[in-house]
Amino acid sequence: MNIINARLNNIDIIYEVLDVNSNLPQVGTSETNLTNIQDAKMYRTKPAKGMGYTAGKSSISIVMVDNQEGKVNLDTGAYCTCVGKSYLKTIFPDWQEKLMPIQGVKFSSASESMKPLGIIDLTLIFPHPSQCVRIKVEFVVMDNCTSNHFILGNDYLSIYGIDISNQKDRYFTIGDNKRQKFGFLNNKKQITVIKNEEKSPEKELFISEQLKEAEFNQELTEKMKEKLIDLLFKYKNAFATDKEPLGAIIGHEVDIILNVEKPYPPLLRRPAYPASPRAREALEVHIKELMDLGVLRKVGHNEQVEVTTPVIITWHNGKSRMVGDFRALNTYTIPDRYPIPRIHETLTQLSQAKFITAMDALKGFHQNVLTDNAKKLLRIIVHCGIFEYLRMPFGIKNAPSHYQRMMNTIFPEELSEGWLIIYIDDIIVCSETWENQITRLERVLQKNSAGEYENFLEKVSFCIQ
Repeated sequence: MNIINARLNNIDIIYEVLDVNSNLPQVGTSETNLTNIQDAKMYRTKPAKGMGYTAGKSSISIVMVDNQEGKVNLDTGAYCTCVGKSYLKTIFPDWQEKLMPIQGVKFSSASESMKPLGIIDLTLIFPHPSQCVRIKVEFVVMDNCTSNHFILGNDYLSIYGIDISNQKDRYFTIGDNKRQKFGFLNNKKQITVIKNEEKSPEKELFISEQLKEAEFNQELTEKMKEKLIDLLFKYKNAFATDKEPLGAIIGHEVDIILNVEKPYPPLLRRPAYPASPRAREALEVHIKELMDLGVLRKVGHNEQVEVTTPVIITWHNGKSRMVGDFRALNTYTIPDRYPIPRIHETLTQLSQAKFITAMDALKGFHQNVLTDNAKKLLRIIVHCGIFEYLRMPFGIKNAPSHYQRMMNTIFPEELSEGWLIIYIDDIIVCSETWENQITRLERVLQKNSAGEYENFLEKVSFCIQ
């Protein structure tokens, strides 16, 4: 503060000049001069005495998240943007798969400490009749947050310049466009929400469960994506479900022919490998999973066993994998010389395509049924017993050749036309136009969902350009 002395008509005048910019928000202190005071204008009728708390309004608005309607609270009192896991689950059932770690940070609300589980990256779309606005937000997922909405804290409110107006018509704006006003749910005027055409509950379940791992080309228009979804839903039997996670390919049973006769050499009757307690525990988990899927069965104590293969547990990034040591069995197996496509030939076909759909069979080898002879040769031995494969395992000598022959037998016309690429359990549909992509994809899905060839798919990338 500057003090300026002046003299006017023999009268001494003292001016107090504040060193501030009047266009900027000012922060008052206990030392601020309180002589210049004016009453604030009320934009609404004040409630009766003692009832002021009833005038409060929430700041909840509508957003679209992954084509679903959600609610978001523009909470200026929250210093971080967050969401409770219970509410997040209603929007994203598989939210845990997209969770990023968070460490060494403490959060608290007004009443308790919050328990962060991680961070999830989401895209919110604020609907508006003239032009919708999209923002990308990282939410901290809280274990003990019970709010039934997303909470947009002052971190992202400031990042995107979201301003709330509490004047007569309560609204908020986003960014520099102050003329585009968004409403709150507690306003009298109805909020216009732009939604996709209503989908049947069955189709919604198909999208959320059977297509949860699928990737779609972000450049597709809404009409193109809708047409693609309708096609996939038409052939939904080609995709695994929680109740039926594994298909069964009938008519192409896998057999194993050995170059030795009974009695088999001792090398084919091997004992179980020693295993640590950790490895034993992992083995038991894998055995149970495969038995639940119908891939394995336990061999009875009164059954004759002539061939046993030991298994090992391998670890990668903290995850275990059960691997059969089929080296001895492969040594005595007569090889199948069926050719596997060459990579450079595949790349030549791909170079001509403008649209590509890549599909990977779910546990592809396990969808192949075994002959009775092959089952007896594919018995594994572990610390908890002997188990017999009912489906083709990974690691046996002729598995790739058998699978390639089977696929080539099922899709002969498509392969001869040059737009379908099959590399063992990977299926690639190529086209130069969108219309051909849909037509060709339908031909593949039609066979893929047929009764005798239920080859369930996963890890699908649709219509890549």
